[in-house]
Amino acid sequence: MVKRPPEKARAVIVGGGVSGCSVAYHLAKLGWTDIVLLERKQLTSGTTWHAAGLIGQLRATRNMTRLAKYSADLYTRLEAETGIATGMRTTGSISVALTEHRRVEILRQATLARAFDVEVHEVSPADVKAMYPHLKTDGVVAGVHLPGDGQCDPGNIALALARGARMLGAQVIEHVKVTGVSQTDGQVSGVTWEADGDTGRIETDVVINCAGMWGREFARQAGVTLPLHACEHFYLVTEPVADLGRLPVLRVPDEHAYYKEDASKMMLGAFEPVAKPWGMEGIREDFCFDQLPEDFDHFEPIFTKAVNRMPLLENAGIHTFFNGPESFTPDDRYYLGEAPEVKGYWVAAGYNSIGIVSSGGAGYALAHWIVEGEPPFDLWEVDIRRAQPFQRNRQYLEARVTESLGLLYADHYPYRQPDTARGVRRSPLHDALAARGAVFGETAGWERANWFAEAGERPEYDHDWHRQNWFAAQAREHAALRNGVGLYDMSSFGKIRVEGRDALAFLQRLMANQMDVDAGRVVYSQMLNPRGGIESDLTVTRLSETAFLLVVPGATLVRDMSWLRRHQEPDTHVTLTDVTAGEAVLCLMGPNARAVLADCSPDDFSDAAQPFGTAREVEIGMALARAHRISYVGEQGYELYVSTEMAMHVFETLMDAGVAHGLRLCGLHAMDSCRIEKGFRHFGHDITDEDHVLEAGLGFAVKTDKEPFIGRDAVLLKRRDGLQQRLMQFLVADPKAMLFHNEAIVRDGAIVGTITSGNYGHTLGGTVGLGYVPCTGEDASTLLASTFEIEIAGQRFDATASLRPMYDPKGARPKG
Repeated sequence: MVKRPPEKARAVIVGGGVSGCSVAYHLAKLGWTDIVLLERKQLTSGTTWHAAGLIGQLRATRNMTRLAKYSADLYTRLEAETGIATGMRTTGSISVALTEHRRVEILRQATLARAFDVEVHEVSPADVKAMYPHLKTDGVVAGVHLPGDGQCDPGNIALALARGARMLGAQVIEHVKVTGVSQTDGQVSGVTWEADGDTGRIETDVVINCAGMWGREFARQAGVTLPLHACEHFYLVTEPVADLGRLPVLRVPDEHAYYKEDASKMMLGAFEPVAKPWGMEGIREDFCFDQLPEDFDHFEPIFTKAVNRMPLLENAGIHTFFNGPESFTPDDRYYLGEAPEVKGYWVAAGYNSIGIVSSGGAGYALAHWIVEGEPPFDLWEVDIRRAQPFQRNRQYLEARVTESLGLLYADHYPYRQPDTARGVRRSPLHDALAARGAVFGETAGWERANWFAEAGERPEYDHDWHRQNWFAAQAREHAALRNGVGLYDMSSFGKIRVEGRDALAFLQRLMANQMDVDAGRVVYSQMLNPRGGIESDLTVTRLSETAFLLVVPGATLVRDMSWLRRHQEPDTHVTLTDVTAGEAVLCLMGPNARAVLADCSPDDFSDAAQPFGTAREVEIGMALARAHRISYVGEQGYELYVSTEMAMHVFETLMDAGVAHGLRLCGLHAMDSCRIEKGFRHFGHDITDEDHVLEAGLGFAVKTDKEPFIGRDAVLLKRRDGLQQRLMQFLVADPKAMLFHNEAIVRDGAIVGTITSGNYGHTLGGTVGLGYVPCTGEDASTLLASTFEIEIAGQRFDATASLRPMYDPKGARPKG
């Protein structure tokens, strides 16, 4: 007989896989013992039970690595705490490269491991053979060994977490299906359930969706966007192999395969380039510990290469050929955090086949987030608020996840763009730019021109870890922005109107900069959290006494709207409206921008008529636009906001007027090259909610002498106590070196941090990056007196460091 759930709980967790069990365990650890986990069938019966159980510590960022290391440590000590064996053992792992491109990638990963304090060894093919004698090393050009990696028993991990939660007072109840989430005034107020013909309701204001591949549809019922879709995931397990011995986990990504030894058997798993989506019509009600139909034809290309790479497979009997569903997301990153649509609705789902290594740390982080009201550190890369509403579309998801699964073992090139499910969000200028050679990238579903191919150039990416095939295009577009005039499309900007009697007071409380300015002023600001971390990086234009326009990155629009709404007080007269689709944005930048406008507008664009940092209505051709005189490239220029239906007319008018001035269409790679030379920060890389605004070098945009604002106390405290780190700019001496992201910063011979963003600076003549350097108790002169290098793929390059922009350090050019 099923135990009847309680009528009231502090939190209800939906789903009894490793994710839900981890959340329950960690909430209970923090003292939330009046919680209940409800599982529709049996614990682990969805995906957890058939997971491979690989525990790799090194992830793409410092905080994801931090969470993976936490998982490994947790799983090691759970057995002693709960009495359930977790099967956790440290075997180490080896990744091998079969191509030069992969060699560079794994050596870059080794550099990253050193920066993140993960033990790593670069090994030769002979070393690989010595550690893995069964492996045929023909074609292996390099390897990386991580001794601290391991493997575990996924099912028992989940059961141990569930028992740990119960021991602390939580309830874990199986065979109870949650049928809905009730809401009151946009806040979770309860859940309804059914079991064995019985039904009921639990009153609660916190629900955590840990429903795995059921999570998308369960979220949709509550009006929450959770874009994930199941794919078929294949592996086989051999019969026992004589003298197999204990072996590290082996990854051969160039052959899309991983190998795991367990109990004298060999597991071969695959992350094939084109996956098979599953469950397009829904998941049947009785699904429990099920596997999907075999499809050896699909798996055979992987198996054929594996037999050549691991000859013992040829004669080993196959004990199990398994096909089971796992959830994948559009960008191969899982979802964590509070849904922006409903207060109190939390998510931990969509783990992209790394759920075991991720769930321990994810449960820890989410529990702290729920209890303390803010994440313990920056989690933007997995934040649910990055999900775009359109991404819950099933046709889109089915198309995209065919690619998502294979990306786990694809070459992780910088600037790599998805091939599937493209063209969903397009600027009014899209077709005109495409006809002129634009090569597009995707951000938040937006197609954006990244560079322009000229006659004789192939208009598509050839990816590399060095200079890519668009390097020359970026150089000529960069030169136009610096020395002539360039035009690029930023219609993807998020645009939010804040209006009402209390709009000014509302923004004064949220913004670190002064909002009480004259109508027509454009103010650069941040929204801070109570720790002084940066929640948003934006411009605010005062349109009138009671109306403001906030312009934010397209990728953060959902996040920023959520932050604003969360801080709206019930009795304030403030209206928030997303007007992104209503206006295109054409950025006309460079020393000749004013001359182009003079040839197609009767308005005066002199400094006296429109100073830097102002916005006003102007005429362009036969249309009206709003010209914002600001710049993200460090040159004189204008962001032109144009009603969507007039955007093409304004574009054509500017193009015609620009002929006499050498106007060149530019892409975002050129824009980024210019902004990195100026040291302008990029949200999500250089600045996050974990980075203090003063340590990010943005104190000039913080006004502590105005009305109190969120984060003000943390700013005053930091000014009193001093900085612990500073964001610095680096120029690498070798002009052939390339910085992208996460290269190691070396100070006086020791790794002290990583590059947060990088690009080639064509005016400075070398690759440029930004990154934080610890400086507790040090002044600027001491910091700058150090010797700096940047480590790229194991090789160190001399670098010049600066606390001021190396290009136009006084900021005179945009104002000239």
